[in-house]
Amino acid sequence: MGSISWLWEQHRYLFVSVGGCVLAVVTMGIYSLLLFTSTLVFILLVLSVDPSCVHIWAFGIQMLWQTFWHLLIQYREYYLHEPVSIRLFLAVSSLMLLTQRITSVSMDLQEKRIMLTCNTSSRRQTCVMILPLISYTLSFTTLLGGPLCSYSRFVLLMEGIGLSSPPSPLAVVFLKLIQVLLLQWARWCLIYFLKRNMYDPVNSGVLYGILWTWCLALVFRIQYYSHWRISEGLNNAVGFGFWEYSLADSSELSGLSDGDFWTTESSSRMSEYARQWNFTTALWLRRLVYIRCKHFPLFMCFGFSLWWHGLHVGHFVGFFTWAATVKADYRIHKHLWPEFSLTWRKIYIFLGWINTQMIVTCIAIAVEFRNMSGLRLLWGTYVGLFPFANIILLFILLKLERRC
Repeated sequence: MGSISWLWEQHRYLFVSVGGCVLAVVTMGIYSLLLFTSTLVFILLVLSVDPSCVHIWAFGIQMLWQTFWHLLIQYREYYLHEPVSIRLFLAVSSLMLLTQRITSVSMDLQEKRIMLTCNTSSRRQTCVMILPLISYTLSFTTLLGGPLCSYSRFVLLMEGIGLSSPPSPLAVVFLKLIQVLLLQWARWCLIYFLKRNMYDPVNSGVLYGILWTWCLALVFRIQYYSHWRISEGLNNAVGFGFWEYSLADSSELSGLSDGDFWTTESSSRMSEYARQWNFTTALWLRRLVYIRCKHFPLFMCFGFSLWWHGLHVGHFVGFFTWAATVKADYRIHKHLWPEFSLTWRKIYIFLGWINTQMIVTCIAIAVEFRNMSGLRLLWGTYVGLFPFANIILLFILLKLERRC
């Protein structure tokens, strides 16, 4: 009876973890072992390594394991010219998300935000500690995508400690489903336009080439927004994402979000766009790399993001272009904004939005194509001149600052 009572108390964790295991096996097949291996190694580290050192071990082992599979995919694609299984792509993508959750927990342990201690002689006490960790790392709600939730909040939401009952998620899930349908309809219209009006480097004009490339990059970005909305809706459907406001009388199921289309795409500065795009991942990168680096934190942050994404040629160009243009945005805004009147500031915001859209177009094309074909498209349509101009202006301002 005692065992049955304990299982009933832990039924939520069992449901989430078993659901994640089943989803992994169904979608990834044999490659689901990539996730199970990472989870097993992390659990063993938590049980055997001092909490102050577990982050170094977890980070190092997880990134080496993830990098091995990224390089294996590149070896098969570029050297053997073999088709790579879609199941392997899904497994590696899920492995990247698993890296977020594992390092998030290891940083919590290192910074003593959570305490995971137990008497190893007690099997039940060990299971009580391990089961929430397994549920957190292999949760079916975030296995294939979704916003990053901290481990402590995950436990609070699972156990309902100190929280009032969340509102009904039906309206929120329905609204996000409508948003996904609208985004997919817009994406379909853009794809139809691109197919019916193919870009011809010989006969197409410069402005048409820029517009065509911008639409292509927007197709890629809309797919991300749709994926995030689906993931958020899935989390909301099972009760995750409930934020309580102690200073207000309202509460909502929007606590877990990776980005809103209108908020992000209306950004007139690259620094704003970088903070809004894939919001929970941006916070994770800031905590993992940016805050911890004493030298060149911005470039180290984007450099790690390049490593985390897979080290393709297009990734090198895309992420270092992103870092350089964010740095340029800080300098340019610092020098120009105080000098403008109200009217000129409105013009500056509009031109800044166009500039941001063109730079994001370059980054999206370079990262999504991953190889030299994307870079050739950017060069042929002259879209690549926008980030180049920003970087040149950055060097000019740095030189002027040194003279002053």
